[in-house]
Amino acid sequence: MKSTLLAGLSVAIATLPSCSSTETTTAQVAPETEKTQAQALDERKANFAQSADERTQEIYREGLTQVSESGILEKALNVGDTAPNFTLQNALGGETSLAENLENGPVVLVWYRGGWCPYCNINLHYLQEELPNFKAEGASLIAISPELPDQSISTAEKHELEFEVLSDIGNRVAKQYHVVFKLTDEVAEIYNNKFGLNEHNGDTSNELPLAATYIINTNGVIEYAFLDIDYRNRAEPSEITEFLRGM
Repeated sequence: MKSTLLAGLSVAIATLPSCSSTETTTAQVAPETEKTQAQALDERKANFAQSADERTQEIYREGLTQVSESGILEKALNVGDTAPNFTLQNALGGETSLAENLENGPVVLVWYRGGWCPYCNINLHYLQEELPNFKAEGASLIAISPELPDQSISTAEKHELEFEVLSDIGNRVAKQYHVVFKLTDEVAEIYNNKFGLNEHNGDTSNELPLAATYIINTNGVIEYAFLDIDYRNRAEPSEITEFLRGM
């Protein structure tokens, strides 16, 4: 069973928000469990649309347009492609490899931008909620961000995550999957002024990964791909479980 979701091709650019000062506070309140992830994300979008000034929203719209025009969705690895193996440092200082995890079953591989991003925090929360169902289907979950290990462990502790949270410094692995893009100068300036993107990531590249999700089978082949240029949109964890059940 194979599936691919290329929602970014139809994203509504005119309504794009991003992580302004309103959305980059350190203390992120976990969404209520009775809400779906989609509902929690929609609430975050609505709150930002009401609070952000027009110039800020314009800057982010322009940034999204540039990502769309870069052709990243066509370049990113997709269903049927072989997933490159990798070994990365986890939040506790150890190393984790994709190949080792695949020996025990399929892997759900998720990229997130960083613990500073409220949309990522919502996604990580709901992935943790769904984790028992992933495990019931014999799958493991790996989350990757370009943040330094100290930042990754802070994220893991804050959310009490029980899955691997890996540090991909310089987006080395993300580049192998072709899911990396460069921020516009104006967006990068806001991100660095508001929360210190370069300090979080330990470089000055101003590059981030798409919020991509893959399901990789035990042969190392991608069977499911969620790719979207709008980072507010995330693969629904319950739908990931349903796909795993059909594999």
